[in-house]
Amino acid sequence: MLDFPAELSPPAPIPREEPLGPIALLRVLASNPLEAWTAAHFEQPLVMGGLSVGRVAVVSEPAAIRRVLMVNTENYQKDWLQRRVLSAALANGLLTVESDQWKLQRRALAPLFSRKTVLTFTAAMIEAAEALVERLRKREGQVVDFANESTRITIDVLERTIFSDGFGRDPDEVREAMTAYFETVGRIDQLDVLGVPAVVPRPSRRKLRPTLQFFEKTVDDIIAARQRRLAADPASAPRDILTLLLEARDPDSGKALSDTEIRANILTFIAAGQETTANCITWTLYLLSQSHKWRERVQAEADREFDGTLDGLADRLTVTRAVIDETNRLYPPITAISRTAVGSDELAGEPIKPGTMIVIAPYVLHRHRALRTKPNNFDPSRFLGDEREKIDRFAYLPFGVGPRICIGATFAIQEASIMVATIMRHFTLEMVAGCTPWPIQKVTLRPKGGLPMIIRRR
Repeated sequence: MLDFPAELSPPAPIPREEPLGPIALLRVLASNPLEAWTAAHFEQPLVMGGLSVGRVAVVSEPAAIRRVLMVNTENYQKDWLQRRVLSAALANGLLTVESDQWKLQRRALAPLFSRKTVLTFTAAMIEAAEALVERLRKREGQVVDFANESTRITIDVLERTIFSDGFGRDPDEVREAMTAYFETVGRIDQLDVLGVPAVVPRPSRRKLRPTLQFFEKTVDDIIAARQRRLAADPASAPRDILTLLLEARDPDSGKALSDTEIRANILTFIAAGQETTANCITWTLYLLSQSHKWRERVQAEADREFDGTLDGLADRLTVTRAVIDETNRLYPPITAISRTAVGSDELAGEPIKPGTMIVIAPYVLHRHRALRTKPNNFDPSRFLGDEREKIDRFAYLPFGVGPRICIGATFAIQEASIMVATIMRHFTLEMVAGCTPWPIQKVTLRPKGGLPMIIRRR
């Protein structure tokens, strides 16, 4: 029988006592930025530092975060480094555009991810979960890489909800392309950190071209096929997010999205939606494999709720949701939010000069010692009952906050809840002996080397 610890402190880098020098910092940022944080970042409300290209303020005080992301947003704009990383493939999409273009896209796309729309996807998500169960039953007693399985299931959900005609590609081909994409864009290029102009070629970007061409061809084919179907017989076209996106209009101006914007946002939904949810499912399954208490509670809830009506299922999975929220606290989907100060300001009692890069790192914020008791321990009870109400809105940011909060957050939480509950209802998972997943930052937080687990029926 497995020996479960009374308190689980899952794997994470130990904060450094002193900050790294410039050369060492560049190396760590290129390999795994999580390993660059110091103890001061997890203890102080604001830590000033610097890169070769300017001053950086890492902010962890909730009131200061509120000021940056909600109160004084005009003074804090997306910084050049974040835009440069994301715009490798997602230029002209909701993640990267600014000002009026962002407002137009956000207004047009918001109804597609409203709670009402997302609830209509419950049946499709359950069907995808049941298909996963059938696949896993054939592998009982075997070692399964659940990092790969989580990616595969989220691709399946995308095909059933956003692109119900399918990708027109083998799911494993899409999964491998997605892994290659994040491996490349998630590596912070030293030329970017050094402030070298974007016109200077990046070797990493050259490696990305075949992957981008694969996705662009895939998306263009999907759009063209749907447009032909809508033109020939609109009534026969599925009312999925792809159709809604093609028909989306700004509610104020009536303006449609351009072909370039549609393609960029489809790529955004594939990349951001699939990757973050897959990692959330992966880390949640790992943590449940290490906690007998919470595994039993999730399994009992799944047994009870799946025997009832499927309407409002995700809302009734309150224990599962708490486990997922705690997972997203320890291994957040968004590891850093950054802005550049346009003018002077004050944050957490410190003067902020124009041009300062403001970094709000959910990974640091969620483990900050001034904000939580035993912040490195896995304890989903933080998100149950009255305890949940005690959490400051600006101290927990798995999907960001404010006007630019992740538009797909409701979709992701519903999908993860259904998938985790379904898997735990049917199986018990055990880590392969000697394997410990190590978090590595590649835009999102992935377990280095995957998540090899032995699968057994309950």
